[in-house]
Amino acid sequence: MPGPAPAAPSTPVPPVAEKRPVASTLHGEQRRDDYGWLRDKKDPKVIAYLEAENAYADSLTADQQPLRTQLYDEMLARIQQTDLTVPYRKGGWLYYTRTIEGKQYPIHCRKQGSESAPEQVLLDLNVMAEGHSFMAIGDFEVSPDERLLAYTTDTTGYRQYRLHVKDMVSGDTLTLTADRVTSVAWCADSRALYYTQEDAVSKRSYRLLSHELSQPNPVARDEERDERFDVQVQLSRSGEWLIYTISSHTTSEVRVLRSDQPTGRWTTIAPRVQDREYYVDHRRNEFWIRTNDQGRNFRLVTAPVATPDPAHWTEVVPHRDDVMLANVECFAHHVVVSEREHALPQITVLEPEKQRTRRVPFAEVAYTVSPSVNEEYDPKAFRYAYQSFLTPASVYDLDLATLQSKLLKRTAVLGGWDASHYAMERVSATAADGTHVPVTLLYRKGFKRDGGAPCLLYAYGSYGFPSNVMFSSNRFSLVDRGVVYALAHIRGGGDLGKKWHDAGRMQNKMNTFTDFIACAEYLKREKVCAADRLVIQGGSAGGLLVGAVTNLRPDLFTGVLAQVPFVDVINTMLDESLPLTVGEFEEWGNPKVAADYAVMKKYSPYDNLHPAAFPTMLVKTSLNDSQVGYWEPAKYVARLRTLDTGTKPVLFKCNMGAGHGGASGRYDALHEVAFDYAWVLNTLGAAGAKALP
Repeated sequence: MPGPAPAAPSTPVPPVAEKRPVASTLHGEQRRDDYGWLRDKKDPKVIAYLEAENAYADSLTADQQPLRTQLYDEMLARIQQTDLTVPYRKGGWLYYTRTIEGKQYPIHCRKQGSESAPEQVLLDLNVMAEGHSFMAIGDFEVSPDERLLAYTTDTTGYRQYRLHVKDMVSGDTLTLTADRVTSVAWCADSRALYYTQEDAVSKRSYRLLSHELSQPNPVARDEERDERFDVQVQLSRSGEWLIYTISSHTTSEVRVLRSDQPTGRWTTIAPRVQDREYYVDHRRNEFWIRTNDQGRNFRLVTAPVATPDPAHWTEVVPHRDDVMLANVECFAHHVVVSEREHALPQITVLEPEKQRTRRVPFAEVAYTVSPSVNEEYDPKAFRYAYQSFLTPASVYDLDLATLQSKLLKRTAVLGGWDASHYAMERVSATAADGTHVPVTLLYRKGFKRDGGAPCLLYAYGSYGFPSNVMFSSNRFSLVDRGVVYALAHIRGGGDLGKKWHDAGRMQNKMNTFTDFIACAEYLKREKVCAADRLVIQGGSAGGLLVGAVTNLRPDLFTGVLAQVPFVDVINTMLDESLPLTVGEFEEWGNPKVAADYAVMKKYSPYDNLHPAAFPTMLVKTSLNDSQVGYWEPAKYVARLRTLDTGTKPVLFKCNMGAGHGGASGRYDALHEVAFDYAWVLNTLGAAGAKALP
């Protein structure tokens, strides 16, 4: 007799987080949080829950494994695995990093005098990573005499860095160490260094110390008590001044000290004034100061070293409403400024002694350009980095006499990739209040606006950070399958200067979300994408964005990829013991203030979850994230599942050995991208699409 028929495979059931209600009252309103217990990572039930979520996500995506493997192999094939960076000169040495096929991490090296000289390995991160699930370098500062290297390491992903000092001549590592170091600066004689240190709990960089290498212990030099402010120290490119910057999101104060007098007294350029920012560099007998004292987009002034107070400031570049002065780099004979105009970055070269100003032209409709490594004080060329959706990361030397650019290296893209197969376009969506919001598109040539294409829409929109048009060879694994990639330059970011930032922060934060919705509606209305084939993506504050807009318009999106998302805004901003909270009051507001709370209550994704048919979602986090606690997305997913009236799965993945940026090893990180892209393609109905050559 035949045996019983085999049981049909059961559909995996998502984990159900236990409810442990905690009630509170804020501004007369009753609040309840059922899932706050997930914050305790020492609770075995928390780890068990996260592992159950990982298992559930893995089971529901198991059929995507062949596509993940295909994507990983495809993306890896575009990468030149054994490679090296363009060497930069510092004194008598050339410094660079290189990678070796099969190894996860870069190797830091130098050569004396010329590229034909013997190589000296300074740090091999592959060796340093042994025994750790994570490895990252923070600061990397060579002493003025080029004998010593001060560097910091993070071995957990929590972005807490430990200071080490290595004698590059003998190869010995000094006994000097310090934990939670956030910046490092050498003194002129290379016998002492200054560094800043963060608080162990809040992660606020708050203390300045100095350490003479001949002494066993450091000396505390300053402690910043205002919890809105962080501190940073650096050595000017001229090598003459230590620059100590104390800054919040809206206000700053700078102190300076002769680097050859490390035990001397610091001089304050200008005492802090609320909402006045200024930042300092040095050349010759002047300080060059970028300040917003006459407008949000900053102006450029100089001040004599002897009398640097505001009464002696002389204007060089005035404030302009339509141009953001973003950065200033001082050299012996030139000053190079980074600007943003019409949502595009620019490089302008000032020659103070010749009273001449020249801007470097760039041809593409959208791109990213920024200073590269420029260690020399009196160079003949200024090194900058350039890329776009179509131009791989490139390093140029700009001849400061002729203003001609020389390409030194363009990152190789292997596997038959050809830029001529693709097109990049800048379009504009109109927000509800009439504001024009730029959107940059990337697609395969031959794409037709017929309303049938799948689309991935990405944005960030916070802290005044511009959404730069950057190259990714991985992205072409989507585009070659017919996906249109769209980058929205929404308010809250810095794409059009500080006013663009102001229009999407604090009381104006809702503009960030309505701008994004307007961009999504534009893509559908103009038939850039199909009505039912739009996935949105955002990470960190961009994860807040995609969470907020999903609550506002769950019908608008086919899928949501939320990476390390800041979704529990009110509860996090109420807890001043958490990293970043107090300083962030000037970006998001303080929920203890009724007016700020009223705005947050409109958009906080966790607080605004409601019964709805939500799109399918992939929510990702890391257990050691110091910037957005893993419990935020964990709580969000747990609550969302209790309110979701639809049938589309919500997946939650937690990397149990990384931090805010995900895996640190380059191959591990590529596997994470392959997982995400397989999910995106599956959600867009493009998983079976054949990648075009």
